[in-house]
Amino acid sequence: MNRSELTPARVTQARLPVRVLQFVTGGFSGGATQVAIALTTAALQGDTIEPLLVLRRKRHTDPGRIRELLAAGVPLREVPGWSHAATVAALARVCREFKPDVLVAHGFSEHLWGRYAGLLAGVPHLVHVEHNTRERYTRWRLAQTRWLAKRTERIVGCSEGVRRVLLDMGMPPERTVSIANGIRVEPFADADMHVFAQRTPGIVMVARFSRQKDHATLLRAVARLRERGLTPPVLLAGGGKAGHRAPLVALAEQLGIAAQVEFLGVHRDVPDLLMRHQICVLSTHYEGMPLALIEGMAAGCAVVGSAVPGVREVIHDGIDGRLVPEADVAALADVLQAFLENPEASAQLGAAARATALGDYSRTRMNQAYEALFLSLVKGGSKDV
Repeated sequence: MNRSELTPARVTQARLPVRVLQFVTGGFSGGATQVAIALTTAALQGDTIEPLLVLRRKRHTDPGRIRELLAAGVPLREVPGWSHAATVAALARVCREFKPDVLVAHGFSEHLWGRYAGLLAGVPHLVHVEHNTRERYTRWRLAQTRWLAKRTERIVGCSEGVRRVLLDMGMPPERTVSIANGIRVEPFADADMHVFAQRTPGIVMVARFSRQKDHATLLRAVARLRERGLTPPVLLAGGGKAGHRAPLVALAEQLGIAAQVEFLGVHRDVPDLLMRHQICVLSTHYEGMPLALIEGMAAGCAVVGSAVPGVREVIHDGIDGRLVPEADVAALADVLQAFLENPEASAQLGAAARATALGDYSRTRMNQAYEALFLSLVKGGSKDV
């Protein structure tokens, strides 16, 4: 392919509705897929955006989730994921059929294949959304990302921390912005009715089992609490690979806390789980925008998170939650002890956390920001990038 074949087509005038194609992994376990689904479903509620969700099929793509989305009326297509070339070719065909004004490619490495397909199909406006502060960029993948950035109208970090990482990677500052991911606040409408003092004084962590998440530090902190005479129940909700979960089950046994710890697997009613407990933890090595932690805040929990980019901008330490150094067992144990022994202070933190989540991180705000972005790109007409 030559460069002329990879130049976005020009749009002579804006038209409504604007056609927006959201391309993302079909793995369902990460935040990128949830954001793409949310943007698609939100567009269906209005008449400004005509959406299409395209999922890159994975070996573990859940056909049940696909059926649920289709039954809910979500316009959805799948493209193969067995090779990058197959993904690009199939997505380019979808683009030629749907003729999107804007193609949004979410997450690593889908943002590469999505934008290649968009260029091949002549999609007028390309948007890259990065959902994490740490990805497996090789030199070759980084070179491709920089090449594609020159042909991409907006590069979006899902938090200010992610935007800064993108700038450090060499993304163009004038086209690199941040739009915070958001949560559905409606499931937490009754959180105030779950009086903090009447909740179970237990610890909830909602996170998939992966290298990214640091369940081990939480378990070791809970073991220290046990040495201090505190034995709160610990509920770990989330999917992920068995190879990451099994060592944690063994660690709980080794630490003597297995009777306190419950591995729930994927939990379909996380809001209820959070609103019935006092404490929400996100122990992690890196984040983009910690939606599970924000849900804990919306639920009115006392929250504590690892002080890594993404988490640091959500929690104001000592005001609406607590931050502890990454992988610091002693610091996490101390904060959890303070939460458990000072329920009135913890309740005040929980109330402040809820106000922050509802005010700053609603999905409505996220949807509006993305819609404004898409309309600005199209209404602004085509331009060289």
